[in-house]
Amino acid sequence: MLRLGHKKFYVHGGDWGSFVSSIMAKAYPSNVIGVHLNCGPLPLQSLSVWSRLLIGEYLPSLIYSPEELAIKVPLKTQFADILEESGYFHLQGTKPDTVAAGLNDSPAGLAAYIMEKFSSWSSYENRNCSDGCITKHFTLDEVLTNVMIYWVSGSIGSSARLYKESLAKAELQLWDVVPLSVPTGLAAFPHEIVPIVRSVTSLFFRNIIQFTYMPRGGHFAAFEEPQLMADDIKAFVKAVEKQL
Repeated sequence: MLRLGHKKFYVHGGDWGSFVSSIMAKAYPSNVIGVHLNCGPLPLQSLSVWSRLLIGEYLPSLIYSPEELAIKVPLKTQFADILEESGYFHLQGTKPDTVAAGLNDSPAGLAAYIMEKFSSWSSYENRNCSDGCITKHFTLDEVLTNVMIYWVSGSIGSSARLYKESLAKAELQLWDVVPLSVPTGLAAFPHEIVPIVRSVTSLFFRNIIQFTYMPRGGHFAAFEEPQLMADDIKAFVKAVEKQL
């Protein structure tokens, strides 16, 4: 951004982008005006996070607001879902080139690998659909366009290797426990893999300017609900600008 001549700017991210955007804001607070996220990276090695999660599980009214209680997912259910959905993470975090060899050799295998995530991460309820309910959230053209980007460029290997290389960098984990003080906007979509709850995220996002509980949408929020996302980002920028 500095090379492009932008000394001050906003950043937005989801998934890996939420980690990248958060670290940018922590490392360069004089340059990042505000950070908007739809996936809140929580430092799970933090005792304060686990303490709040556990207290909230047994004495929820002490931790969560009535609005949060209405959408709260039990920790047991969250762990079961993460265990079921995280096999790819372990594989890509340990043997990314092995899985890449097969996926780069089979367009059907690559499509199945990617489309499965579009299905279950849009909503866990889609796991009960015989066809994965893909077209409930995307058109087939949209999904196949995404798959073709990986297929034509042969880039599934490099995208998988990101997991192994990131997990091997201890210094990246050190950023997790650094509080984020830059003005922050969080968009909490109801079907996110790990739900964003203000009562917990406020431990490390110290300057939350805007927090929105979205009416619908999942992990691929910008793809699923582009209008909701765009409107929330615009509202966040306006809110920050008023404080400048």
